[in-house]
Amino acid sequence: MQAFNDSVTKWMTGPVITVPAEATIIDADQLMTEHGIRRLPVLENNRLVGIISRGDVREARASAATSLSMWELNYLIARLTVKKIMTKDVTTIMPSYTVADAADIMLNQKVSGLPVVDVSGNLLGILTESDIFRIIVEARREASTSV
Repeated sequence: MQAFNDSVTKWMTGPVITVPAEATIIDADQLMTEHGIRRLPVLENNRLVGIISRGDVREARASAATSLSMWELNYLIARLTVKKIMTKDVTTIMPSYTVADAADIMLNQKVSGLPVVDVSGNLLGILTESDIFRIIVEARREASTSV
């Protein structure tokens, strides 16, 4: 499949919807809901410093086993920032990587998305497992129409 030899820039999503590190997790959750996405790169001074996912937000919510009141919980959650729960050591890729390289990294690192950054660390896009699935489906369609 030729698509796997393509540069990730051909298939990545960009520009990327991001969230500032000081945003609340409520803000991040709202952004993900509004845009139908599952992860947000986190920026601080326009630099990638982390990534937050729907799962991170879900895990940050209080469990039923707490002794705090609903009002106390809501107050604390409303003040919890993305910076406190984000994944800080983000695996990234360069635009020169192929889709096959990216898929291999995602599989080995057990991550579902890879921010694409240039040599200066500027965020250019993001390649996700959904993009990989789209590549497979499109390659399959092309193969079936060329027979």
